[in-house]
Amino acid sequence: MAAAATSPMLPALLLLIAFAAATTGAAETSALDHTCAMLGEYYYVEPELCKSVLCADPSEPCHATRDQAAVAMLAARLAVRNATATKGLVEAALAAHAGNATVAKGIESCVQLYAGVVAILQRAAQFVAAGRYREAGQVLNANPPIVVPDRCDGAMGAGDAAALLPRENDAFAYMALVAHSIINNMKSFYFAKYMDTFHRMMKTED
Repeated sequence: MAAAATSPMLPALLLLIAFAAATTGAAETSALDHTCAMLGEYYYVEPELCKSVLCADPSEPCHATRDQAAVAMLAARLAVRNATATKGLVEAALAAHAGNATVAKGIESCVQLYAGVVAILQRAAQFVAAGRYREAGQVLNANPPIVVPDRCDGAMGAGDAAALLPRENDAFAYMALVAHSIINNMKSFYFAKYMDTFHRMMKTED
């Protein structure tokens, strides 16, 4: 049986296909993918959780973020929005249970906790917007937003009273975890870049 003739264009065509596949794969790795992968490596936050939290709002173009700084700003903005919305839902629960003094007292404590965390996240978001990741991380490390849901549950006392809080209270813990981790990662990333630049300058002077 005669061997099939090989076109002189075939090697070039295969090379073109391989190049296209490689560049397509690179394009699919967005800043969001890279940031969430880093959280999985250094902060024990599953990349899937990171992406689901940051992409939960369809109005936010999560995969269109151009770099890590944009992802950090997205996380900070979503954390403020999420905390504010959850505070509103807790306030609605307070109004619904105003007739029960014991329950109302617990829910009111939760409202105060969310009022505090909204202010903290707003301050952190201002630092992130200014590229001041160190200060943003300090604000969050001093008052970790992730503790708020548990403290709200604790304020409700023993038994099933915590079930009277909106389910968004528990969900906020995931938003807080992802946003806090991303901002701390940016703080570490930029500190490392600063130290690298510093060492390069010292070597140049030598």
